[in-house]
Amino acid sequence: MVRSLVGKHPNYYEAIIQVRDNEQEVEKFMKNLIDTKKLLVNKISKMKNGQDYFCADNDQARAMSKKLQQTFGGEIKTTSSLHTQIDGKDMYRVTFLFRQAPFKKGDEVEYDEEIWEVKSLIKDIFLKNKKSGKKVHIRYRNMSQVKKI
Repeated sequence: MVRSLVGKHPNYYEAIIQVRDNEQEVEKFMKNLIDTKKLLVNKISKMKNGQDYFCADNDQARAMSKKLQQTFGGEIKTTSSLHTQIDGKDMYRVTFLFRQAPFKKGDEVEYDEEIWEVKSLIKDIFLKNKKSGKKVHIRYRNMSQVKKI
C-alpha cells in the first residue's frame, strides 16, 4: 500500500531503498513491512533486477534497510545527494542499496580455496571451516570472495 505525508506533495520522498538481486521472499517481506508498520512509501518502481521504494521519511528508510540486512543478510550501500536548501539548510536525498547475499545460513561455500559453512549473516558474514573448525568473519563489501557451492 502506498502512503504519503499529510500536507506534502504526493510524490514527495526523502530516501530511496533500492533492492537488487533478491529472492521473491524479500519483496513479500517489504510489502508486509510497509503494510504492518504503516510506513510512508509513496511509490514502488519495478526495475530489471529488483525494486525501488520511494520513502517519505529518511529515518524509516534507514530502519527498513537495516531490517532487510538483519533478516536476509546482504550488503547495504548508502549514498546521499544534495536535493535543495530550505532556509539556508542543505536537504539531502539518501539512497540505500540492498544487495542480498547469494547464500544463506547453513550453506556450504568456498572461500580462500577451502570449504566453509555459513554460520551467520547479520552485520558480517561468519564462516566456519569444515575441516579445521576455524571461524572467520568477512565484511559484506567482500562477499564476492565467497562462492556458494
